[in-house]
Amino acid sequence: MTRTLVTGSAGRLGRSLVTSLAQAGHEVIGVDVTAGTPDDAAATLPADLTDLGEAYDVMTRFRPDVVVHLAAIATPFSRTEGVIFRTNTQLAFNVCEAASNSGVGRVVVASSPTVIGYGSPSGWLPSYLPIDEEHPTAPWNAYSLSKVVAEQTMAAFARSSETRFAAVRPCFVVAPEEWAGAPTQSGHTILERLDRPEIAGVSLFNYIDARDASDMIGTLVERLPGLPSGEIFFAGAADALARRPLAELLPAVMPGTGGQAHVLTDSLPAFTSAKAARLLGWTAKRSWRTELEI
Repeated sequence: MTRTLVTGSAGRLGRSLVTSLAQAGHEVIGVDVTAGTPDDAAATLPADLTDLGEAYDVMTRFRPDVVVHLAAIATPFSRTEGVIFRTNTQLAFNVCEAASNSGVGRVVVASSPTVIGYGSPSGWLPSYLPIDEEHPTAPWNAYSLSKVVAEQTMAAFARSSETRFAAVRPCFVVAPEEWAGAPTQSGHTILERLDRPEIAGVSLFNYIDARDASDMIGTLVERLPGLPSGEIFFAGAADALARRPLAELLPAVMPGTGGQAHVLTDSLPAFTSAKAARLLGWTAKRSWRTELEI
């Protein structure tokens, strides 16, 4: 049985991931500063992983085979910029440091599509569409900058450690209860994001069901030994969170994208998970069209 430690196990994605991994036969250890880790976890521990000593203690206590690092201040501007940057970057470094020096074989670090730079007040346009992992990053706030640093931290350890590393950029994560009307991480409901394109348009209408993101991470964990260490993957739904094609919607909410958005016909999303499909054999199964409860 693979022992897998999930940091941020009580979070929006963490809860689904713990359940998904447990159902796949993993012995899951949940670590979070708050309560809420599902009962599927074999053990839980509240720990402040911004403290390097605590990070090492967690690794030596449980001796996991795999670490999936989700813990972070997960919403831009939800704290002061200095706190967000310091917390998220310290978490990424401490987890990678403690895991690699404690003999953990595989580590997956959560990043974010925000590293691309959308929403910048100085104006931002994609270099091309759909956006893949080769697209330039352009962080403009503490959260997106902290995620670029987390990716670079992961890459540094991938170059210097025998541990296998990868990073995932999950799109806007939708927890199962949010399909029934619970507020999303932005404070809006999914129905509001569909009815008011200007809300979801800022992030190019990206999203993923938390269960699909969990399945992707589980697949990545299994395939990681056969991949080059340090790979980065987008994980998004196979369609956009929009009632109309992005070829029509994007130029309306993000002027200047008309010349690029024309390729996004029908329900095609702005972020592509083709790399995950090619290297992992993974594609998202769930859509707002099948999951939304109205």
